[in-house]
Amino acid sequence: MELALRSRAAAYPLLAVLGWGVMFPILASALTRVDPLNLTTIRYLLAVLILVAILLLREGSAALQLGGRGVEVVVLGVVGFAGFNLLTSLALAHAAPQQIALFVATTPVITQLVRWARDGVRPKPLLLALSLVALLGVGLVITRGSLAGLGQFGLGGVMMIGAVVGWGIYTHGASRFGEWSPLRFTTLTALAGTAAMLAASIVADAVGRQHAPAVGDVVAVAPQVAYATIGGAVIAVLAWNTGVQRLGSANAALFMNLVPVTTFVVQITRGYRPEPVELVGAAITIAALVAANLAMRTRPRPSPLPRTTAVTDPIAVIDPAAVSIR
Repeated sequence: MELALRSRAAAYPLLAVLGWGVMFPILASALTRVDPLNLTTIRYLLAVLILVAILLLREGSAALQLGGRGVEVVVLGVVGFAGFNLLTSLALAHAAPQQIALFVATTPVITQLVRWARDGVRPKPLLLALSLVALLGVGLVITRGSLAGLGQFGLGGVMMIGAVVGWGIYTHGASRFGEWSPLRFTTLTALAGTAAMLAASIVADAVGRQHAPAVGDVVAVAPQVAYATIGGAVIAVLAWNTGVQRLGSANAALFMNLVPVTTFVVQITRGYRPEPVELVGAAITIAALVAANLAMRTRPRPSPLPRTTAVTDPIAVIDPAAVSIR
């Protein structure tokens, strides 16, 4: 029964990472018409409208209250939503989608390190090792087995390091809101993050770092925006936060290793032809993820009950709590 429940819970982060893996190539194609900051702001303004409407219908206006956790919600919204999405969009202008997706695979390691720094919980050696093995497999996929490929990331890689650290902090923070529904947590943090994105876009437009898109440009990328909004910003994030609550931040983060593999598959359908070493890397990633999930489901054997000595106190016969167990 417990195994079945965990399997169903695993479907949520799986849905999220598959949606995000498809999203990277889609966003990259939209950046030819709309600047990164404006593109991210547009899709999250739309996503927030959808999330707020759903929250009001499901939980009422009381769910919009912060319940004394306003500072934490704002920090997570700015670091997680704004930080991750803005930096990712900017990075896509400097590197290929499959290269950017490689950094997303570091999320399991980053999340465990954040949990260690925040809560003092050391990562389980096996899970950490399997995360690193999965990352190694992803590295083979992206670099084709040559370390020289790592030099291609440049500024985009630096941005993605910041993005992944922000998402690791957000993922860990989500696990601390167990009394809130995933819908409420997603909506309120999205509101804070979108406000930060809007402010950043306004400033960038004002100082000439980017230009407000023309109506024709927005219409031209409407299909990409629609997918990135509904699939990537609403469904995927809701699924992700649901998975975090049910599996825990460290366990859910393991699924992020599938993001670059998904992106890799999308690129193949668009005409890319992989080399054998890349297929080996994909197999390593999937095998490590499966092994990590099996390890998470392993239950420790209960220790044998201690033996009790003879009862010498007659009161202990009446009151079991008074029995002395050595």
